[in-house]
Amino acid sequence: MSMATLLLTHPSSLNHITPAGHPERPDRIRALDAIWATDAFKPLAHEQAPMCDLDTVALCHPMDYVELIRDNAPKEGMIGLDGDTVMSPGSFEASLRCIGAATRAIDAVMSKEAGNAFCSMRPPGHHAETAKPMGFCIFNSAAIAARYAQQKHGVERVALIDFDVHHGNGSQDIFWRDPSVMYCSTHQMPLYPGTGAKTERGEFNTIVNAPLRPNDGGEQFREAVETVILPRLREFQPDFVLISAGFDAHHRDPLANLNFDEADFDWVTRKLMEVADQHAGGRIVSLLEGGYDLQGLSGSAAAHVKALMQA
Repeated sequence: MSMATLLLTHPSSLNHITPAGHPERPDRIRALDAIWATDAFKPLAHEQAPMCDLDTVALCHPMDYVELIRDNAPKEGMIGLDGDTVMSPGSFEASLRCIGAATRAIDAVMSKEAGNAFCSMRPPGHHAETAKPMGFCIFNSAAIAARYAQQKHGVERVALIDFDVHHGNGSQDIFWRDPSVMYCSTHQMPLYPGTGAKTERGEFNTIVNAPLRPNDGGEQFREAVETVILPRLREFQPDFVLISAGFDAHHRDPLANLNFDEADFDWVTRKLMEVADQHAGGRIVSLLEGGYDLQGLSGSAAAHVKALMQA
């Protein structure tokens, strides 16, 4: 009997409120919750995400930044952190539970309580730089997860693969000078935030960018993964695989112009599971990032988690 896939959720994800018309909205989580409630996902082990402590956030962000965010959380209404990133009264807890979900997932996978895990939480994180919120992101949950695996569990080499349609400038920034974490990204270029050129390789050649052109689809994506990312991952031989799972490269998504479909997300998940099986004892944890068309998001996340369930 294989170990179950662990699904982490929490109602606090609904309490991070964004302005009317904002693409990164609570309805994203409601759409996913509806999927997880269907019979196909009954076999999931389902847990509520715990709160992380501030020291965990400080694995990647200076404590004065963490405290600044905490102390500026509004008591009512919303405040803007940058042009498109806001905080409401529930945002700080939601952010801490995103990180708590990731660290709980790592604990469960490392202790073999779970085969692998998916964190169905918001806000996303991969644009958050060391001391800078941006692009809907406040703290970089995936980057913190990588550091946590290393510090709490003694994992040496972590691979973080990001197939969100936007480049994870924050993750790249945090690991630029770190030979122990490989950050790999496919993303549309040109597009927000403007980083992610092939020539951006980090100080130890552990940053791997495979930009795609507007209107590229699954064929170009699969070629980029097969020819650029997978060879580098196999060479790196990660002890743990993390995924920044953004589903906004789906053809329905309003914020970009890539044309992936559900089968592409299923395929890439299986490919990354092969790398995890080969080098990391199957250890893989995935965190939700973007995906703003509710139908595209639901179908793509369902395909991703179904693949994880077949470990």
